[in-house]
Amino acid sequence: MKTATSGRLITPTETERLSVPPEFVEALGELGLVSASALFGRPLTGGVSSDIWCIDADGGPLCAKRALAKLRVAADWRAPIERNRYEARWMQVANEAVPGSAPAVLGQHPRLGVLAMSYLPSASHTLWKQSLREGRADPDTARSVGAVLARIHAHSAARPQLAAEFPTDSIFFDIRLEPYLLATAHRHPDVTAALEDLVRSTQRHALALVHGDVSPKNILVGPLGPVLLDAECAWWGDPAFDIAFCLNHLLLKCVWTPSASADFMASFDALATAYLVGVDWEPREAIERRAAALLPGLLLARVDGKSPVEYIETDAQRDLVRRVALALLKRPVASLDRVAAAWRQEIGR
Repeated sequence: MKTATSGRLITPTETERLSVPPEFVEALGELGLVSASALFGRPLTGGVSSDIWCIDADGGPLCAKRALAKLRVAADWRAPIERNRYEARWMQVANEAVPGSAPAVLGQHPRLGVLAMSYLPSASHTLWKQSLREGRADPDTARSVGAVLARIHAHSAARPQLAAEFPTDSIFFDIRLEPYLLATAHRHPDVTAALEDLVRSTQRHALALVHGDVSPKNILVGPLGPVLLDAECAWWGDPAFDIAFCLNHLLLKCVWTPSASADFMASFDALATAYLVGVDWEPREAIERRAAALLPGLLLARVDGKSPVEYIETDAQRDLVRRVALALLKRPVASLDRVAAAWRQEIGR
């Protein structure tokens, strides 16, 4: 079974059922999802921002997560626990836009910061990151991700009243803009101004509901299409952030699994094209320009920010990413295919 999270389920063959922490018991009881005073389940691993459990509830297993005030990373990285209130709201909006594109929300406990949701079976749902890790990069999957993301953005952009339901500017700054772009700026004085400009630009273009963590580790590929998980960074802001964030991972996977680089780049092209076709809330060239500008900043952040990707391990790999990112930050390009061309040139050396 794969739960509706990006963590890895610890199966019964790996550990016995454990007593569920009291915060989960209290929250699920008050939400009316369980009747027992003691619950059992299995913890999930893989997340840095939440405790996540698969819990044996009255109506069958469910997934529950509790936001952490301090994230599990080397840097001192903190965020308010109320963020999963907005995660629940993002999931509801996403399912209105594209039914099945997010787990079903079963309940959310504001005081305890616990979110309960459905789970999805591993027999029919595959974690996209694992497929990419194995070199299985299917452009059709990437195309579906791009199309679904555009539909969610378009649905929300057409409903500007939703902005009032996501007063999360400070949360997004604390979880995304500061640890990714501004923390990276401290390590690279030569591009500090460029990275600070990216922050200001992203803050100015409040156009749609943003997921904030559209990463292969947060995407299940199922029979009805992709399912997006872990929207803790939900924000009414610049949709260019989501598309750039996701495309960034496809570039970085070329460093992780070089033998599949051609397929990763084909997936990059497919995702970008499908997404841009679905843009109807602003000129396509405008959002593409912002995404192309953000991409090198996010590339650099994943080696020199507060949340480096775990699979880029050597100095040579980090230097490769830095060369492309720094060059594009100093001389920005206006289209995603030009970012891809610069990356292809570097990895082809």
